[in-house]
Amino acid sequence: MRPEETTYRSSDGTPLPMRIWRPALAGKPPVPPHPSRSRAALVYLHGIQSHGGWYEASSRRLAESGVAVYQIERRGSGTDSVHERGHVDRAETWLADVEAAAERARDETETAGVHLLGVSWGGKLAVASAAARPDLYRSLMLASPGICPRVDLALLAKVRVAKCLALGRDLARFPIPLADPHLFTENPERVRYIAEDPLALREVTARFLYESRRLDRLVRRAAGAVDVPVLLALAERDRIMDNPATRALVACLGAPRHRIVEYPGASHTLEFEPDPEPYFRDLVAWIDGVETA
Repeated sequence: MRPEETTYRSSDGTPLPMRIWRPALAGKPPVPPHPSRSRAALVYLHGIQSHGGWYEASSRRLAESGVAVYQIERRGSGTDSVHERGHVDRAETWLADVEAAAERARDETETAGVHLLGVSWGGKLAVASAAARPDLYRSLMLASPGICPRVDLALLAKVRVAKCLALGRDLARFPIPLADPHLFTENPERVRYIAEDPLALREVTARFLYESRRLDRLVRRAAGAVDVPVLLALAERDRIMDNPATRALVACLGAPRHRIVEYPGASHTLEFEPDPEPYFRDLVAWIDGVETA
């Protein structure tokens, strides 16, 4: 099974890359969206350094279970060649892009709402998106979400960012403080993949960093407005995120119910574990539970 490589119309009318994993029927090739063929729809948000290609295995597994998966590339990331790489004008643009993708997924599949899955940095974008448009979503799924990070810019780098913004140098570039692939996984094959990935985002603009901070504040202010069920998947040995703080924040969301699963011995990117099948099964089971509730 391979995804359909396409684009969707973003919030400002420009195209953004999208991979659509169509559900397969009894061993037959994937088919165009149809209400009888897609039991659910999901919009998939990647992390700050990653792109949709990192999450092919989980997307394929979900599609095989009958879920139509819409992976979007954050503007300036992955295969997006239209927008300035590693840049955004304002945090609200990210939210509007996710909203446009979710509306397309909902309309194409004729579902009442879509599930929203955010991984790592994409987790905080997912929380803010679900709070902004709860009518669009059936549930919120967070995998090692970037809402309470342990890794941050050094103080000197923060000072330099502030100076660049004060001088109008919004496009000045700064390295993402995640250069060591072992922060993501201890799986040797995947460590090599991350290190050699030509599409990985290694640096972002001063404006991106500022708007990412604004997104943090939006998440905390809007947490109580998340009015959908929440699944939180955590890696026991996560060196990027603060798991106890993440648990506490998710417990404060306005969700009608939530479930927290922690995977023993796992590193940050659950997708890259030697055996990610338990995580994949939990994603499928969660959607099953929400859809049949």
